[in-house]
Amino acid sequence: MGSFISSSILLLFLLFPTIIQHAKPAMSLPLSTNSRWIVDEEGRRVKLACVNWVSHLEPVVAEGLSKQPMDMISKRIVTMGFNCVRFTWPLFLITNDSLASLTVRQSFQRLGLLESIAGIQSNNPSIIDVSLIKAYQAVVSSLGKNDVMVILDNHLSKPGWCCSDFDGNGFFGDQYFNPDLWITGLTRMATLFNGVTNVVGMSLRNELRGHKQNVNDWYRYMQKGAEAVHSANPDVLVILSGLSYDSDLSFIQNRPVQLSFSGKLVFEVHWYGFSNGQTWVTGNPNQVCGRVAKDMMRRSGFLVDQGYPLFVSEYGVDQRGTNVNDNRYLNCFLGVAAELDLDWALWTLVGSYYLREGVIGLNEYYGVLNYNWCETRNSSFIKRISALQSPFRGPGLSETKLHKVIFHPSTGLCVIRKSFLDPLLLGPCANSESWSYSSDKTLVVKGTYFCLQADESGTLAKLGIFCSDSNSKWEMIADSKMHLSSKLRNGKSICLDVDSSNAIVTNSCKCISKDNTCDPASQWFKLVDSTRSRSEEQSFLHFDSIFDLPGKGFPSNLLVVSI
Repeated sequence: MGSFISSSILLLFLLFPTIIQHAKPAMSLPLSTNSRWIVDEEGRRVKLACVNWVSHLEPVVAEGLSKQPMDMISKRIVTMGFNCVRFTWPLFLITNDSLASLTVRQSFQRLGLLESIAGIQSNNPSIIDVSLIKAYQAVVSSLGKNDVMVILDNHLSKPGWCCSDFDGNGFFGDQYFNPDLWITGLTRMATLFNGVTNVVGMSLRNELRGHKQNVNDWYRYMQKGAEAVHSANPDVLVILSGLSYDSDLSFIQNRPVQLSFSGKLVFEVHWYGFSNGQTWVTGNPNQVCGRVAKDMMRRSGFLVDQGYPLFVSEYGVDQRGTNVNDNRYLNCFLGVAAELDLDWALWTLVGSYYLREGVIGLNEYYGVLNYNWCETRNSSFIKRISALQSPFRGPGLSETKLHKVIFHPSTGLCVIRKSFLDPLLLGPCANSESWSYSSDKTLVVKGTYFCLQADESGTLAKLGIFCSDSNSKWEMIADSKMHLSSKLRNGKSICLDVDSSNAIVTNSCKCISKDNTCDPASQWFKLVDSTRSRSEEQSFLHFDSIFDLPGKGFPSNLLVVSI
């Protein structure tokens, strides 16, 4: 009987490996923090892979509800791989009685947006005559029904587009930014959503800025705001933004935040291509990436090393793919985000706006949805970020021993192999090969003696077992630290590259410095720490570790077929 049961279990594994390996434990809310990680109630890491949904403009209604039913939008968020929405709101929604008392219909009527009224009446009739705050709650509820977590983001005070130094919303004491009223609003919002389980965090204020900003007032009011939120709703994560449009948290390094509670504090940062002007176009991409990434670590990335979760609550690019500045920035950003395994929120879900800066129906080219909110604007972009929607490592995710994956930011793929007889390729990171990177700069397939080798420039990279020569040593070079470079036996330096069929090849290193006209993206790789196991078995051939073979030497017949 025991033999029969064992055979039956083995048969199940053989017939249904995908079901077994893809099963994920249910997330247990609320969330808290464990050092630099966000974790669930069971202590297992939860990676925030969010998208921003805008609800802070003049209508004070979640964008897109005139185009599609909110449940359909919620479901599309899930199908695109996001597990979370950073849902923006203006302070006056909860503190200004005349605004809060408006219905959705009245809000659009006062702005002359009659076409939007008709669209909401058609697509979301249940909210057309409810108050603005009830409509906001309805969206949160729809997201919850679709298992999407929500972070409530106080984006500004007075409804409108954000941001400038002179819009009166920038810092404590500005025209529309009364600190006491802000704390009242945070308290009311935290109380309103107390017990709403999919509301997992509150971002206290978006992009502090302007001539009044200063560190002392930041501590004075952000600590008060954090205490107010936690007192009203102890379940939610409390998310603090920095100064200078949320690009600078460097002051935390020598002056920690003092709070009466623990296990809920998260910091957030924003990082766009335009944050550095047009430097990605005018400068050499390797040098710019190295400089900008180093500055990001100095201003915010250090928090990870200090044991705080860092949430990149806004990043994004022109989804049309024609903006060179954005494209080069994104390659660098994805490399850093993968290496640090950061939580993040993409800007933005929005395909078009009801009204933005006086323009009705403005097309949002940073939006992942198209103008009519019915399709993705750029499906290849969604595929590209998919590897970063799952955690590489963290508490409770020790599916296998710590190893490296070789991540390619330009495609969002990782180096994989079908067998030792086939060429190395780019493929889904869920199927990535596990590598060890030794102190002598050798990249070895874990559990084997096979290392990555360069043959000649312009040829396929290969695996070999004699790993002491220079062509088996790989160094991260250039200011970006994203070129994997080796030296051929003739002394020539080459770099790992990708050809048009996604095969891994070696070529002359390109764009290392000075030249701003070439693009090194095909040669950019990151060695990323991971404890994720592969999501699929080897299709037909598997090489057992040499250590597992009889005699532990180099037998004449090295190939072992495992079933």
